[in-house]
Amino acid sequence: MTEPDKIEVDQFLPYPPAQVWRILVDPDLMARWLMPNDFKPVVGHQFTFQAKPMPALHFAGTIHCEVLAVEPERLLQITWADRSGSGLDSVVTWRLEPEGRGTRMLMEHSGFDLDSPFQAVAHRTMGSGWRSSVVRSMLTVLEQES
Repeated sequence: MTEPDKIEVDQFLPYPPAQVWRILVDPDLMARWLMPNDFKPVVGHQFTFQAKPMPALHFAGTIHCEVLAVEPERLLQITWADRSGSGLDSVVTWRLEPEGRGTRMLMEHSGFDLDSPFQAVAHRTMGSGWRSSVVRSMLTVLEQES
């Protein structure tokens, strides 16, 4: 069961873990399915994602991150923080599990304060995005890189 302050995605991807891992940790490939970034798969590396600013929501467009854990072809965990006033300071974790001829991807985005109006909107919006458009974009990149 999904906890209310988390977003969870459980998605089968018909590609081997090594291929899914590659799009998770290659910054150019990540930019194609998520956002432009200066990511490196090194614990402690601080980086940013660049999104479209949303002034009405007090979001400047930069997501500040740090790599917390890297286990090749198994686990990637990063912080995800908005420093433009929302107070969002969260964690995104991707877990990859071999399954048949593909990969089970379990993604969790946790740490939302649903008492904050901005974070409640962000939780709803991101939840929909992670489950639909992000997964579709990942599948497109995986297909293109096959």
